[in-house]
Amino acid sequence: MTRQNAGCSCIRFWGGFDAAERRVLCIEPPDAWQEEPLAYLQCTAYGDKLPTHRDYLGAILGLGLERSCVGDLLADPEREDTFYAVILADKQEFINAELTGAGHCTVHTACIDALPARLAESRERTLQEATVPSLRADAVLAAMLHTSRTRAAEYIAAGRVEINHLPLKAAHETAYAADIFTVRGVGRFKLAAIGGKSRKDRLFISFYHY
Repeated sequence: MTRQNAGCSCIRFWGGFDAAERRVLCIEPPDAWQEEPLAYLQCTAYGDKLPTHRDYLGAILGLGLERSCVGDLLADPEREDTFYAVILADKQEFINAELTGAGHCTVHTACIDALPARLAESRERTLQEATVPSLRADAVLAAMLHTSRTRAAEYIAAGRVEINHLPLKAAHETAYAADIFTVRGVGRFKLAAIGGKSRKDRLFISFYHY
């Protein structure tokens, strides 16, 4: 996909940290006043059954916000009761004031200036490799899931698969390097790189499973 910048060469995509999956487009002409577009919340849960990523996302969207207002939601690898939310800066105070619970737990939120460095480190995953007959979405998804293309196509037909947070509507769509596959109820995968071909004319791919 080709992106055009409407005459402005000073653009960047930023999600709060280098490995962020959800990012906002920042257009910053040289003479513009640059402001941080994102802000951060620390969420601490109190209860027996701690909230999951889905619980936090549902609770935040339940405040009447659009999905585009919320970036990555990150579990603290050292504290199981704590999550961090990357959000649009102009929504920080509102969410901080209104978010009081997620899942079955009471939640306390706090505005913070930056994410702990350990969060980015904890997102590193083992790079996995596979070969595929083509870059059709069903073929790539089947390799990531270690299942058949028929099964992968069933996930797609059932509306359970997104690529880059948009619904994947057809199994024959082409996958590209850096695409993020989200399979509802299964997990999230990133197509890290596309390599050359094997002797059997299959493509080498590498990917991460989050």
